[in-house]
Amino acid sequence: MNQSKVEKVNFYSPVLGKEMSILVYLPECYNSLTPLPVLYFIHGRSGSENVMFEMDINIKADGMIKNGEIKPMIIVCPRIENSRGLNSSLICKEMPAHGDNNIIINIGMYEDYFMKEIVPLIDKTFNTIKDRKGRYIGGISAGGYVALHNTLRHQHMFSKVGGHMPALELELEDEDKPYFKDMDVWEKYDPIAIARNNNISSDMDVYLDAGDQDEGRFYEGCSILHKILKEKGINSQNYIFTGNHSAEYVQSNIEKYLKFYGC
Repeated sequence: MNQSKVEKVNFYSPVLGKEMSILVYLPECYNSLTPLPVLYFIHGRSGSENVMFEMDINIKADGMIKNGEIKPMIIVCPRIENSRGLNSSLICKEMPAHGDNNIIINIGMYEDYFMKEIVPLIDKTFNTIKDRKGRYIGGISAGGYVALHNTLRHQHMFSKVGGHMPALELELEDEDKPYFKDMDVWEKYDPIAIARNNNISSDMDVYLDAGDQDEGRFYEGCSILHKILKEKGINSQNYIFTGNHSAEYVQSNIEKYLKFYGC
């Protein structure tokens, strides 16, 4: 009998100039005959592809698929490092965060790495639905920011996007400056600025949420982005759940997220 599995994909990224890893969940029904939709789920700051196991995403997906709560899908957790998913430097390098030598910031061509290497690699390696209707993306904290700017900047690629306690900052903080050469770069990637200043595809589904005790007050950014999207006729949902900015908050809501992507 087939069982679901999580495969580790190691590959060399020419864009970043180093080895990277991805974890890929394949549901029990995965086979070479029926293409499945793909959810790209992005970890937060200082996280890794192991968010798959840390949040029990594979176990929750197994149960929900078995119970018919969600449709079968492939779930991909790529390593994005502490990069914000930006094209921030032609040369990939590490540096200590502003005022905190314990946190390492990664700068490099991380948007190109994700869009031009990871997505094509997954489509080539696994039996995926190879268009935006079958391609979803979400993330937690800094990963939610990555998911939102990737979708709004590349609307032909994804049909569903989720920002779960997404790091939507309302102004450029000192600790963010290594990522952004100037305000133009900040606005180029800021999901709120992108939504405000550009046409947004009307057949996109958006899910935003944050905890009522979120230390970054990211529910404020979610509320602003949600309002802009609704005014543009986008199917956007915005929730404030109980909790703070933590792994526990995400774990307590992961089934809600999977239902959004998998229904």
